[in-house]
Amino acid sequence: FGIGGVGGYVVEALVRSGIGALDLIDNDKVCLTNLNRQIIATRKTLGMYKVDAAEERIKEISPECKVRTYKVFYLPETQDQFDFHEYDYVVDAIDTVTGKLTIIENAKKAGVPVISSMGAGNKINPAAFEVADIYETSICPLAKVMRRECKKRGIDSLKVVYSKEPPRCPLDLPEKEETNKRSTPGSTAFAPSVAGLIIAGEIVNDLCKGY
Repeated sequence: FGIGGVGGYVVEALVRSGIGALDLIDNDKVCLTNLNRQIIATRKTLGMYKVDAAEERIKEISPECKVRTYKVFYLPETQDQFDFHEYDYVVDAIDTVTGKLTIIENAKKAGVPVISSMGAGNKINPAAFEVADIYETSICPLAKVMRRECKKRGIDSLKVVYSKEPPRCPLDLPEKEETNKRSTPGSTAFAPSVAGLIIAGEIVNDLCKGY
């Protein structure tokens, strides 16, 4: 769920590791501002739905990989479109807290392993990312919110990838409109990519346990 800065690298690494079937869920399109960090973003893919760009890339790497694409934002009102019992593993790489919690709850109910990405924006130290249970996280503002909300919902454990780097404030550009009160998180090529590759590594290692 989510084919952006983090999710795109998860997909890339899973396909290159031999995973043979993937569901891609995202309703966003590739835009110019994605070029600095999203592996699916090129001049050629600008304007394409991210799931379509990802599927095209997958087929160039592994033509036999089975891909299903869903142009939808995952929220409580769209959750009925997905049967989590079909999945061997679930990746939460979306931004909205409500959507993240719904993914996690449905994965837990279905007994399917799930791993969730915490904040990768406003980070410049890729070495600060690590894997932990949500209740063992610190520093990351998104992880703090998720800890509280998971506790409210009785979710007793959740594997996450998060950064111990204190978030930085992006610079305000002179041409930024004063009407835009909410600052956009700063991004780099090397922070979300590392988070995505760590997630993919966890998935492959978990799936290989017992073999």
